[in-house]
Amino acid sequence: MNILIIGANGFTGRRILNDLVAREIYNITACSLRNDIQSGDGYQFIRADIRNASEVRALFKEVCPDVVINTSALSVPDFCETHHNEARATNITAVEHLARACEQYGSRFIHLSTDFVFDGRTDRLYTEEDEPNPVNYYGITKLEGEERVAEYCGNYAIVRVVVVYGKALPGQHGNIIQLVANKLRSGETIRVVSDQWRTPTFVGDISHAVEQLMHHPRNGIYHICGSDCVSIADIAYRVAGILGLDRSLILPVTAEEMQEATPRPRFSGLSIAKAKREINYTPHTLEEGIKEMFT
Repeated sequence: MNILIIGANGFTGRRILNDLVAREIYNITACSLRNDIQSGDGYQFIRADIRNASEVRALFKEVCPDVVINTSALSVPDFCETHHNEARATNITAVEHLARACEQYGSRFIHLSTDFVFDGRTDRLYTEEDEPNPVNYYGITKLEGEERVAEYCGNYAIVRVVVVYGKALPGQHGNIIQLVANKLRSGETIRVVSDQWRTPTFVGDISHAVEQLMHHPRNGIYHICGSDCVSIADIAYRVAGILGLDRSLILPVTAEEMQEATPRPRFSGLSIAKAKREINYTPHTLEEGIKEMFT
């Protein structure tokens, strides 16, 4: 089976790449915009700009993928809010290019999306059947990307994830849990939002679910995240407790007090009932994921 991983240099993409390579049963091609990874044992690397339709066509012609996994995105909400053209190019236009190519080559398309397609005006976990209503431009582009996948590709799974965390490889950006740990270990205070709730996702769980969905016979949206629904401040307190760090350095504030430039959903916890039912998805608890990060 030929697997093409888009955004293989990113945090989630690299974890998926490493895990699939370790299985030693796939022919894997890693792709990214930059030459910051090289061909290695078990995979080849091809640089391509998926925003360019001709480059996508050339990429598919060379690889002839059975499965395409798209982890690439412009995912910083503040940047997307002020750079609409760039956000559309990566989160919508490039996704359409990939979806059309997947349809042409008969590839199964696994596309990663986000909880930020929802507005957060609820107190219950969102299911895949709930109506999206994004409150920022990042969410708008990700929702439209989802729609392009469903419109142009006949064999797909859309994977919505939430606050992805795990151990970063050298040269990769960290995540909120790593940031909290670093600040507390340095004796620095850290302000964290206390009135926004999420279901944090261990990166290894995404990788496992993606492999399951590669072989899954159904199309549709799948919520792939953790089962713990906690505030951002609660995440920080969990890190302090598990690592034995100073909780008093954590300063919980409201979203209003944080004065974030870009609106974010107040509550965007996702239900994983469908994933449990269809692909036997069993995620790490937040405590298990944090402990695995730091061992």
